Amino acid sequence: MADSPYSCVLWDVDGTIVDASVGILRRLNVALTHFGHPAPTREELVHWIGPPMFQSFQSQAGMTPEQATEAVAFYRTLGKADGYTTDVATYPGIPELIRDLHDGGVPQATASSKPEIQVDAIVDHFGLRPYFLTTVGATPDEATLASKTDIVAEALRRLAEHGVDVSRPVLIGDRHHDVAGGNANGVPVIFVGWGFSNPDEGDEAAFRAASVDELRDLLLD
Repeated sequence: MADSPYSCVLWDVDGTIVDASVGILRRLNVALTHFGHPAPTREELVHWIGPPMFQSFQSQAGMTPEQATEAVAFYRTLGKADGYTTDVATYPGIPELIRDLHDGGVPQATASSKPEIQVDAIVDHFGLRPYFLTTVGATPDEATLASKTDIVAEALRRLAEHGVDVSRPVLIGDRHHDVAGGNANGVPVIFVGWGFSNPDEGDEAAFRAASVDELRDLLLD
């Protein structure tokens, strides 16, 4: 087993493993204009990527919960029509790091606010399935299982079911809700610098990694 300070690693997906911003922006443009709201600019996209869409349609577009439910359903039909891996790319060096952690015997799981069906599609598309013991994402309605706090707890639960030692976990993410979800579960967070965050979103993270090399140094001694 590799010499790692952690017994298991949890990964956020959007902004951490993959950049899906091109497709997200396109679908948001269609969805928001469909419901009579202005389309977001590329600069405003930072506020949308990461948190559950059900939450973002309310906080960013001012929708009621009922309107947000309808908007999420419409947005998801666009994603299904597009294909969940269209215009999605992995960040350079991340797949190799995930593979090296696996080869070193470090159990891994996703802990994403994306619907789990989309997480599975991305993991399979990029050939990452062999490296994850479980892939955890939100439920399709983004209501039953949606908050990062609950998703992190579910990822730990599933890993424990596989017999994994979850006493020294770590979460890798790029947004403030990753930090909040990890901290709520007593999981230290490594805040990465290549996603869609403002720098101060990582103020309460345990560590920062500005590059994949820095992340590797934190995960593998």
